[in-house]
Amino acid sequence: MRETSVPPTEIRHRDFADLYGWAEDDHAAAFRAFRRGAKSLSEASPKGRSLGVDPGALRDILSRAGTRPENLGEDEARRFFETEFTPFEILPPDSRGFFTGYYEPIVAGSRSRTAEFIVPLYRRPPDLVEFDPEDPPAGIDPSWRFARRTATGYTAYADRGEIEAGFLKGRGLELVFLADPVDAFFIHIQGAARIALPDGGSMRVTYAAKTGHPYTPIGRVLIEMGALEKGKADMKAIRAWLAAHPEAAPQVMAKNRSFIFFREASVEDPKLGPVAAAKTPLTPGRSLAVDRLLHSFHSPVWIETELADRTAFRRLMIAHDTGSAIIGPARGDIFFGSGDEAGALAGGMAAAGRFVLFVPRSTADRFLRGDP
Repeated sequence: MRETSVPPTEIRHRDFADLYGWAEDDHAAAFRAFRRGAKSLSEASPKGRSLGVDPGALRDILSRAGTRPENLGEDEARRFFETEFTPFEILPPDSRGFFTGYYEPIVAGSRSRTAEFIVPLYRRPPDLVEFDPEDPPAGIDPSWRFARRTATGYTAYADRGEIEAGFLKGRGLELVFLADPVDAFFIHIQGAARIALPDGGSMRVTYAAKTGHPYTPIGRVLIEMGALEKGKADMKAIRAWLAAHPEAAPQVMAKNRSFIFFREASVEDPKLGPVAAAKTPLTPGRSLAVDRLLHSFHSPVWIETELADRTAFRRLMIAHDTGSAIIGPARGDIFFGSGDEAGALAGGMAAAGRFVLFVPRSTADRFLRGDP
């Protein structure tokens, strides 16, 4: 056991036999999701941070996976993970991980403004800049990740309320238009969507950048207002309250000052989700969003938790994404897929569980010593 740079988090070595449900998992499906990361290595190497998974060792394993058949047999896939990795359980101060869910909404929209479609999703503004948190410009608050570039330096970018009030109006940054501001708000939360166009076609939009303001869950805002009960502020309840209170909804949504910008992305395989932060298409039920400052993208993570209906969810996930609200060493956000059915699963997902990080076996001893 050792302490990480996020004390008092503990890391404990586990055997595969300690993972409840490991023998029953679909290892071939997990391998396919892991192997997809091999195609993106030239674009996005794993991002090792505070927990110290060696990105070079992970790159080597991904490269070896890329030489294997995509449809590797079940037994071979299981042996691959057991040969290449060593499990380490991540134990935060409360000794439990925490898991939520997200999905890709499918909503109607138009590439141009019409009488029906008037709510824009915006492209990234050219004056929005992103800083490397490890090497910010001189004089910049090191906590800043995004800012507005001006003639005299940098300043905080406009927040949600200011943008909704017209800060970007007239700049030609509209990417697509929707009918419902609540749909737009939840697309911001999910970070991607498929848009059903009037001509029968579709387009996919995905995350491009954000303003840099902190993310505030409006479920918490509604609880503090007394509008919703604690423990019942799931996505379905929040949407219902916003729809029932159209005059108050804009002010409530503006409490989440974080604002997302989008880009159009191709739909190469309709069974897969959008290309995420790790430059890899999300795999429904196998891709996990993690804290990118603590974990390397493409790392396998075994999770044990339960869905809203108390069904056990025990499987090997792959760290393909990140998110503003995904903060902490044992925090995960499960990608459930696209459409309403996936949305229902994601909206009700909020449960504790085990977070077991798979570390390249070649570096396991150093990882345990705290010197990866």
